[in-house]
Amino acid sequence: MTRRALGRGRFLVIAGSLITLVGMVPAWWVVERTGQEALTGNGFDGAGLVVFLAALLLLALIVLPFASRDGDSRLDRGPVYIVVAMLAIGAFLFRVYQILQFGGLSVTDSIGLWVTGGGLLVVAWGAGDILTEKQPEY
Repeated sequence: MTRRALGRGRFLVIAGSLITLVGMVPAWWVVERTGQEALTGNGFDGAGLVVFLAALLLLALIVLPFASRDGDSRLDRGPVYIVVAMLAIGAFLFRVYQILQFGGLSVTDSIGLWVTGGGLLVVAWGAGDILTEKQPEY
């Protein structure tokens, strides 16, 4: 039984997923109201939940080979990472579009949105790296 090394692509997916999960907590949007408190929301609203679940799924995909007896998983392949990353990025862009529709996007108050976007960029980089890596020969 030989275990595959983690590799740069999987490390980038882990780092990007963790950054994405951290970015889910702070405010993603703020709507100022006259004479009342501002309305805010974070990544656990709307399509942000898909981003959250996709980040968790990416972490699970990386852990699967280490949890199996033979050290391999059929799901631990480049195309699977690409599909899940594209799902997360698509949901993120849809949520940004929704936020833009009601005018809640602010450069200074939407720190969670920017952190999550940066995490998804790292995830995309790592998924692309996994897709182009040479498959081990058995």
